Parts: sequence; C-alpha cells; structure tokens
Amino acid sequence: MKPARISADLKVVYRSYVRNPVALFFSLIFPLILIGLFGLIFSAIGSTSTPLYVLNEDNNSTVSQAFLNALGNTTVVSIHVADVAPSDFAAWLGQNDYSAGLLIPHGFAANYSNGTTTNLTVFVNPSDAASTGPVLAAVQGVESAFNLEAVCPMPGSCVPVLGFVQQNVGSQTFTYIDYLIPGLIGFSILTSPMFSLVDIASSYRKEGIFRELSLTPLTRGEWLTSRVVWYVLLTFAAAGIMIGAGTGLFGAHVVLGWGLLPFLLVGPFFFVSLGMLAGSAARTPESAALIGNIITFPMMFLSGTFFAVSSFPPYLQTVARFLPLYYVIDGMNQVMLFQNESKAFLDLGIVLAAAIVVFLAAVRLFKWRDE
Repeated sequence: MKPARISADLKVVYRSYVRNPVALFFSLIFPLILIGLFGLIFSAIGSTSTPLYVLNEDNNSTVSQAFLNALGNTTVVSIHVADVAPSDFAAWLGQNDYSAGLLIPHGFAANYSNGTTTNLTVFVNPSDAASTGPVLAAVQGVESAFNLEAVCPMPGSCVPVLGFVQQNVGSQTFTYIDYLIPGLIGFSILTSPMFSLVDIASSYRKEGIFRELSLTPLTRGEWLTSRVVWYVLLTFAAAGIMIGAGTGLFGAHVVLGWGLLPFLLVGPFFFVSLGMLAGSAARTPESAALIGNIITFPMMFLSGTFFAVSSFPPYLQTVARFLPLYYVIDGMNQVMLFQNESKAFLDLGIVLAAAIVVFLAAVRLFKWRDE
C-alpha cells in the first residue's frame, strides 16, 4: 500500500461527502439530534414525581386519606383526584394518556381496622415502565408500612431493624444520559459505515465504477483503507459532538482519556470492513440493502445502545455477547464511566481480532471486476 494513493482517494471521499448534504446530515447532525431528543426525554427521570390519579371509593375516610398522604410524602408520586365511575376508570386513564392510577375500594378503613385483607388496585401502563415502576414501588412501600402498623399498633412496640439507601450503579452522580453517550457513539460507529459501504459496494459494481478503478494504480486494499480512515475521522467528529452536547446541555458525567481513542479507531475499522464484506457478497443493490439491514438492526437494539443489556432476558443477553457492537459500547462504558481499563482492554482485543479477520475477508472477496 502507498500512502500517496490512499491520500488521493481520501480526497475524493471528502469531496463526495461535502457535496452530499444527506450524508453529512446522517453522519454529523443526526447524532446531535439523537443526543438532544434522548437527553430531553430521559434527563428528568428520577428528578420529578409521577402523576398518580386516585379514585377513592371509601368516602375519603381517615385511613384512606392517611394512606394517600403517606404516598404523597414519598415524593415519588404526585396525587391527583379522579372523578369517574369505577367501571370506566381503566378506560379513562388510557383515553387521557395517564400512565398510573390507584383505586381505593369501599370499606378500606373498616377492613383495615378489623384486620381484614383489602386489595388496592394499581393501574399501570406496560409501555411506560420508567414511570410505572417507581409508582408500584411507592405503593408497595406505603402498603408495607401500613401493614406493619396494623401488626404493631402501639408506639414503640415494633422497632424496624432493616432499612435501605438507594444509590445509582457506578456513581450516585450518574444519570441515564451518562450511559447513553457511549451507546450513541457506538450507534454512530455502526450505522454510518455499514449503510454507506453496503450501498457503495453494490452500486459501484452495478454502475461499472469498480471496473474503471481497476484501470488505475489504486489497489483494493488502498481503496478500502481510505474508507476506514474517512470513517474514523467522521467517528471522531460525531463523538465530539455527542460528548459536547451531553456535557454542555445535560451535565453528563463522562471521563475522557486515551483509553477511548482505540475504540474510535478499531470500531470504524471493523464496521467499514463488515459493510464492504456484506456489500461484496450481494449481487444487487436491493439484496445488499437487505443484508445490511439484517446485520445492522439486531446490533442497533441488542448491543446496549439505548438500553442496558442486563435488563434483557437471559437468552437475549447471550445473543448480545455474540454481537461485535456490544464490545465496542461496553469498552467505552468501562473507559468513560468506570475507569476499568482491564475490562476495556479485553473488549478492545475482541473487537480488534474480529476487525482483522473481517478486513482480510473483505479484501479477499472484494473484486474490481466480476468474474
């Protein structure tokens, strides 16, 4: 390989991108939009209370009011009184796009005084676990306190011996946006080269551009290397935009160090090679797009880009650990959040080994001319 030829082809790539506003948008502006949207959506989680709409059928009894006061004092929920028939309560919550509701039944105070079991009904929206999870926890916590008071009615007759203090994983200062930044950098590392190279590999073959390039001194390895260099530069730009927006707009707590640089180099190296390999295996642009989507979308959602892999079912966690992007994102998490260099080095070694294998396979399968 000759650096002069790689540099010359890199200038061609640069000019094509500068003249293509769509490519520039998805490479540089789209990551900024993502970090802005997710930051606005999730930055307030844990800092504001969830509205809880209450239908109290116990005629606002003293006990039911005490229960609601205790629930409001948790600061996890804010109590709102509902005025609707009990049979219409669930539908009313859904029609008004409310995520949580509580139904206190008739006889709640009397049953509590007599020691008779009474079931409170909590309505939750399964699609809004971020809000309904804390609501359930708050209701269960107050319910446990009332049960304890019923068993030990005399002051001082029962002394709690256990308690808990809630802390965030990694650091008390960490929020969702801190974990999101490495994931979105990984998202950019995946999508920009994969979608572009899969399309280029098939369309250049169909349009005869590769045949024309075969008449120049440029080798296949040099052409592919210039693409790797270009997407490394784009990755650095996108990562800078997302880190700057995350820290400047949402106060993200991430550590920038030399350990991040290898992932910004090896990640694009792997996915440029994988995109070229997938595009070279396809015969038509349509089949290339299908192959690219089949490869890209599972990694996009199962590698920890938007959600922690630990929250997946066990079988999906196993699948995630077979995806290269998982090790890119996990490695950046270890560097930027936990300063765990040994774990990051292991992740980097896995990605680098896979990148070398895929690059060599892409160079071998990639041909200027179809046989």
